[in-house]
Amino acid sequence: MLIAGNWKMNKTASEAAEFCSTLKHRLSGIGGDVDVAVFPPFTSLAAAVRTLAETEIAVGAQNVHWEAEGAFTGEISAAMLRELGVYATLVGHSERRQYCGETDETLARRAATALESGLFVIACVGELEWEREAGETEAVLRRQVSVLSEDDRLVIAYEPVWAIGTGKTATPDQAREAHEVIKSLLDVPVLYGGSVTPGNADDLLGQPGVDGALVGGASLDLESFAGICETASRIP
Repeated sequence: MLIAGNWKMNKTASEAAEFCSTLKHRLSGIGGDVDVAVFPPFTSLAAAVRTLAETEIAVGAQNVHWEAEGAFTGEISAAMLRELGVYATLVGHSERRQYCGETDETLARRAATALESGLFVIACVGELEWEREAGETEAVLRRQVSVLSEDDRLVIAYEPVWAIGTGKTATPDQAREAHEVIKSLLDVPVLYGGSVTPGNADDLLGQPGVDGALVGGASLDLESFAGICETASRIP
């Protein structure tokens, strides 16, 4: 079971260091088969890596470019992340798709390069609200997943776009059905993301085929994030 916290554009380096320092003590006695990772913004990665050194809590980036270097203003390479001690990266988050022009093809290029560089990758997929209402969820997931290949370091996060930052959450049955589709295409762990909270984590994480959660807003609050991690540790 993997619980990953995507901080998005939140927490300065000093705030990240303070949060991580408290988190490592808060989760020091966590039992069960649960892995924990945090994904700070680029400017807070080094502080998080330093603070979480010699713990089991991994640090990941929110994005990575497919080229090793070059004229790509605002982008970060896999080698830059590896040198910092970063363990993993997200690719293809719906906010990157919406605001930064990400596509299935750029997701695939970013994922392939990151995996080749030794990073773990969480690739994000999920349908828009109108696509679900039109009965196109399975078709969307098949299209998005088709650009990826199985890898021991690949994880997929199913994030229904209509449930990200909206307070809406997929029902346990909706989450289970989407995860079944994804797992029928690739034999990799699949996380659920989309307004995960301590209040709904037990129902969502207890569904067959749900291998953890990619947590957004709730990962910014120490007690909420720790509560989700502790819930995951109790899932059989």
